[in-house]
This record gives sequence, C-alpha cells and structure tokens, in this order.
Amino acid sequence: MDPVEALRELGGVATFGELVACTTRAELERAIGRGHVRKPRHNRYCLADADATRQAVAATGGTASHRSAAQEFGWKLKHDPPRPCITLPRSARKPPGRFELHWADLSDRERRRNVTSRTRTVIDCARSYDFDVALSVADSALREGILDQDDLVLAAARSPRTGRARAQRVARHASRLRANPFESCLYAIAITVPGLDVRAQGHVPGVGFVDLLDRVLGIVIEAESLEHHWTKAGLQRDVDRYTSAARLGLVVLRFTWTDVMLHPDQVALAMSEVVQWRTMQAVGRHGLAA
Repeated sequence: MDPVEALRELGGVATFGELVACTTRAELERAIGRGHVRKPRHNRYCLADADATRQAVAATGGTASHRSAAQEFGWKLKHDPPRPCITLPRSARKPPGRFELHWADLSDRERRRNVTSRTRTVIDCARSYDFDVALSVADSALREGILDQDDLVLAAARSPRTGRARAQRVARHASRLRANPFESCLYAIAITVPGLDVRAQGHVPGVGFVDLLDRVLGIVIEAESLEHHWTKAGLQRDVDRYTSAARLGLVVLRFTWTDVMLHPDQVALAMSEVVQWRTMQAVGRHGLAA
C-alpha cells in the first residue's frame, strides 16, 4: 500500500509500526525522500505540513487552533485542514492570506505557546465542525491519555452558548477505545441508525474484541483496513474470527475506509436493513415479505 494512502487511512499521523503494517520500509523511505511524508520527530510520521501552520502563526500574529492545533499535538484527524486554522484576539483585524480564521479570548499561556490548550482545541472543533470530524479529534485526544472524558464534559458545559449543544454531544460520545478516525466515523454513522445500540470494543467470547457491538441484536460492525488484514496470516485470522462469530449467530458487517469516508449514506442504509432483519428475527418473523 502506498505510504501516503496508508497515512491518510491512519488519520494523517502514525508510528513506524503502524505504517509498516500497511506498507514496506523501502516504500516509506522513498515517500520521505520525495517529500510526500514527513518525520517531524522520532517514530512519528505525518502528511501535514507543520511548517505551514507555524508560518501562518507568524504571519497573522495569532495562535494555532482547531485542527491545526490538533496536528501540533500529534492527534489523528479525519482529514487534514485545507488551510491553517488560526485564532486571533477578538480585537484583531482580519489579516490577508488563506487561513481558517477564528476570534476568541486567548490565555497568556496559549499566546506564548502559539497553540490553544488541549481542552479548548477539542471543544473548538466540536463547536465548529461536523460531528464525525469533531469526534475523531476528541477520541484522539482521549487516547493520548492527558485528558479524560470528564474534562471534556465539564468544558463543554462551560463553553459559549453558540455551539454548546454540539460540544456536549461530542463530549458525551467521546471514547479512547476507538483506535482511529476510521472507527470514530463508523461509530458516528452507527448512532444515527434507529434501533441500533452499539458499544466500542465490545468483547465476544470466542471471537475477541470487535470494533462495534450491538449485544441485543447480535450485530458486529468492523472497520476493515489493510493494517491488519493484508497478509496471509491476517486473512486466516479474519476467517477464524468471523466463522466463530457466525457459529454464535452473530451478523458481521464489514466496511472499508472508502465506504465510511466517502459513502456514509450507503453504510447507514446497510446497517439499517440489517437492523430491520434482526428485529424481525427477534420477534419470530423469519419469512421473506411477499
């Protein structure tokens, strides 16, 4: 797999181990040599151009915020921001240039470090972006281990009225259990499906941990990437897992990164149809409709 595509599926930032599970060392070194992949520090690879954010901070006199701040913290994102995200003091004028601009009161610490705090970054994203984009940021922040969900819930409750409900929704659903934006976005789709009640990293005896599990309807939903499945051993592991799931009477839905990121409506439709069938089976109606 091309290292650039692998990084995109992994959320824009990855360790060496995560990358070589999808590609080869030689391909990774070629991508670095061509400038397609950057290594900003030890065991950290990314697509984002961190220099662009620093240049934007210098040009505007503002502070890196929102998705640009998330990049600075090394968090995984659904998509890299198309333009540097900068927050300016409320009294500042709009500077020339192509930036995603925001205005807010900043702390002395944030101005000094040229990046918004972790908590503010999550809440800013939750108030500004679509739910799946913001949830990817929040989940990544929790996986880092510095913030916990209580921090986010409290910060969301104290956030400005405009966008507060959006922030509170993201904080309620945020979880460190989802491994990457792929899984975060899959979860964001699943919770929109009526009748589906999923939990992240549910454990099934004889199968192991699955990405999403509805225990009542017996539905397993998996985010399938090449990271764990592109080898012969990975294929055999998949076959064993899903055969075990079938023997328990579970229905397994498997979606690719392309499905989830580019065709979310089709993913939701597939989930909805399976929910309808499992509900019919649960009340004893097994025949096809005439």
